[in-house]
Amino acid sequence: MEQKNEKKLQVFEVGPCENGYEMGFLIGEKFSKEIRSRVAKDLILQNQLLPFARSPLSSSLLESLSENNRKRYPTYWEELRGMSIGSGVAFLEILLLNFRKEILPFVSNASEISMDEANDDCSDILVVDDSRAFAAHNEDANVAIAGHTFIIKRFQSNGASFTAYTYAGELPSCAFGFNSYGMAFTLNSVPPCKHEIEAGAIGRNFISRSLLEAVSVDDALSKICSAEVSVGHSYNLIDIKNRRILNVETASRGRFSVFEVGSEPFFHANAYLHLNVQQDHDENSLSRQKRAAELPKGSTSELLAILGDKSYPRYPIYMTGPLLYTLCTAVIDLDIKTLTIFDGESFEGEGSLVFSLA
Repeated sequence: MEQKNEKKLQVFEVGPCENGYEMGFLIGEKFSKEIRSRVAKDLILQNQLLPFARSPLSSSLLESLSENNRKRYPTYWEELRGMSIGSGVAFLEILLLNFRKEILPFVSNASEISMDEANDDCSDILVVDDSRAFAAHNEDANVAIAGHTFIIKRFQSNGASFTAYTYAGELPSCAFGFNSYGMAFTLNSVPPCKHEIEAGAIGRNFISRSLLEAVSVDDALSKICSAEVSVGHSYNLIDIKNRRILNVETASRGRFSVFEVGSEPFFHANAYLHLNVQQDHDENSLSRQKRAAELPKGSTSELLAILGDKSYPRYPIYMTGPLLYTLCTAVIDLDIKTLTIFDGESFEGEGSLVFSLA
């Protein structure tokens, strides 16, 4: 791994650890300042999630989420407990950050939140042909996340490792990551209507945490498709060794669809494209999808330029505020086996961080 600028993302190497609690504690202790700051500045947490969680209306939902996710992923649950103790942040606040998408649809006054405030919009351009194979991803988020992200590189006792772009207070990773088995992924949120959500089922943060330990694309698909998800998601699975990229869209009640990316460049924002699910109208995502369809897609430079496009001022693909920001852009090249992180809308030259995937 090369770092081009001292001011860029912190990379924290952790492990091997005896258990999930120890890993979470070490991360919480290392990034306690960032976690505390995010909790204080996250207005959706402070004004929507916490008041709801402290009301009697939340008890059955929180109990179901806790029981189902703790039972299926006990190690990851312990990571969150350790993170809470290590950072000095209340466990309830840590839980709410990780179950944000699973709780907000059931908050009675959540309609007061604009979609731009609540969404963590991301955009991806994917292609696999004879001359190139890459996934490029804009990590977009609410302004509260800016300055509250870091890289976790976790070593396991069996010699395996994973590297994950991580939000303060959350499990690695709700964004993108890769592991030593040759698997990588990026994520896009999707907006199912409320009746499409299974209250109290498995949280998306726990599923993406499990992907960091997938040993193959089939294992990754099993981890995604076997989970009884609460809120659907879009996963871009990247099989580095076999030069394959799959887009997997999921929804509650065991529904999923798998699309294999080929020579036709594939752009995914924040809407279902091939799984038939009723979804909320997201003007931001629709605008980005429309703009991407208009742009040239011949050369690699043209494809990457899509993610830097700001031609639609209200809903640009590359976001610069005031509510939503593109935190960074990750380019995963399956041929030269690198993951490069850029912190601006130009993707020419060297990035701020470069990781080897070999």
